[in-house]
Amino acid sequence: MSKIKLLILFLISLNIISCTNYQRDNNIKLSIGYISGSYEGLLLSNQLKSYLNNLNMLDNDSIYEVRANISHSGSVFITNIDNTSDRERINSSINISIFDKKMDCLVYNFNDTTSQFYVLAASDKFLSNKVASESIKIENTEYFVKKFITHLNVAEFSCELAPYELRLKRLKNYIDEK
Repeated sequence: MSKIKLLILFLISLNIISCTNYQRDNNIKLSIGYISGSYEGLLLSNQLKSYLNNLNMLDNDSIYEVRANISHSGSVFITNIDNTSDRERINSSINISIFDKKMDCLVYNFNDTTSQFYVLAASDKFLSNKVASESIKIENTEYFVKKFITHLNVAEFSCELAPYELRLKRLKNYIDEK
């Protein structure tokens, strides 16, 4: 009986090890372009650079350029009937586009929204409100970056997002340059 248990544990551990050693075989190289959103945009830019660099996908000379914008907004809402539990909801939205600099066209677009909330402290003097809000914004930004990177595994880059005539003109210009 113990041999069967050991064999099952061995097979489970083998499965876990094989999942953690997964290497991404993707030749996509991306450069980071303009990212709007002031401080939140800077956080997004840093996280994108970090994750893409770790996956060996960051190349400043790449023909594919990532452009993005991120925004966060907050609203207060009351969750119970006796109005004693005020919460602030942080809504976050992102738009990440990948442009082909050679063909001058949009090749990939990623949009997403998410929200989280925290219990609002009774006074503006409490530092916990500000810390909670900033923490949620950072978590949402990291969530977006991880989801974007995951979607890149199955993404196909093509200029099909541009109108046909515009693509034809750009292709002709590209051929003429060669």
